[in-house]
Amino acid sequence: MEHVIKKRIESIDILRGLVMVIMALDHVRDYFHIGANLDDPLNLETTTPLLFFTRWITHFCAPIFIFLSGISIYLQSLRKTHHELARFVITRGLWLILMESVIVSFGWTFNPNYFIIPFQVIWAIGISMFILGIFIWLRLPYWLMLSVGLLIVLAHNLLDIPESESNFQTNFWWDVIHHGVFTPYTLFGNHAIMLVYPFLPWLGVMLLGYCAGILFSNTYTETQRKNNLIMYGSTFILLFMLIRFTNSYGDSKLWVIQKNGLLTVFSFVNTSKYPPSLLYLLMTIGPAFIALAYIENLNRGISKFMIVFGRTAFFYYVLHLYLIHLLAAISFFVNGHTIDDVAKVGAKYPFLFVVPGEGYGLFSVYLIWFLVILLLYPICKWYDQYKTKHKDLWWLSYL
Repeated sequence: MEHVIKKRIESIDILRGLVMVIMALDHVRDYFHIGANLDDPLNLETTTPLLFFTRWITHFCAPIFIFLSGISIYLQSLRKTHHELARFVITRGLWLILMESVIVSFGWTFNPNYFIIPFQVIWAIGISMFILGIFIWLRLPYWLMLSVGLLIVLAHNLLDIPESESNFQTNFWWDVIHHGVFTPYTLFGNHAIMLVYPFLPWLGVMLLGYCAGILFSNTYTETQRKNNLIMYGSTFILLFMLIRFTNSYGDSKLWVIQKNGLLTVFSFVNTSKYPPSLLYLLMTIGPAFIALAYIENLNRGISKFMIVFGRTAFFYYVLHLYLIHLLAAISFFVNGHTIDDVAKVGAKYPFLFVVPGEGYGLFSVYLIWFLVILLLYPICKWYDQYKTKHKDLWWLSYL
């Protein structure tokens, strides 16, 4: 049975590693593409097929990563006591929020004054973990966690109704829960947090992932697990197709027939990530179920490559931000800017060494992305081996 458990964990790590690699493509685009800070790559009036795909494919990253985080927490429940698991999930959630505020935010901005502190995916994972840890500590039954997760994912778009009213007035807590998308809130002086990921839908995703973890327990045989994963994935995708076709619920962004078939398809799959709509989550998590079904026994070079990133996910996440931003800073000076220009740009744009309107084409973006992955692989492989050899170091589980 130990061999079976190992394969199950590897399938999760392979998929996690894959979405981490894809995620880096979007972040390279943010810092290097010539149009990244001028226009939305999903704008059907101005985009190109490759630019649209470059941005759209990365939609799968955050929901799959958070979903897999939930599965991993369930798997830990199979080898940790109730109190050990609750304590770990709560403290790691708080730790991730702290890391988002200090380490990750600096990686995004490179501004030591912390004028803007973005609360993005690490914050969403951290607060979701914290709440899940409380649920575990309270010993909420499995059926209740599943019900809450489904309720959040299926029904949170009902909040779009009051938000769509012309006289709707938001506040900080409403924004934290559902509405805040790139919304700044002053902390003190000229320091502010920027809410990018309101947490409620992401909590639903993590709860569903936690409950899906039972499929990877000894309760299910390999065949049963595969059949269930395919069934759930197909159901999610079918629901997405049916609900999206009606244009009636599940996403504030309606699809419209365009001037050609390709753009119509783009409009159909262009669902809302901020906050993640029901249709966005069905569209991304459905394929994740199916991918987990088919990569369980995958043992090829590419899977061994991806598994390294999957096992070192947070370590990789932090490193890739700093590496991409460092390369952007080098490019900033190579393109003729000076130290004096840093402050001038920073006065207008929160991410230093990035000038809206300057950058490269998509071919160069893909080359830089490839370089980033190649540079990070040996470092992450070393860290993975270090963690394996030092399992007695408790603090490594937080990284």
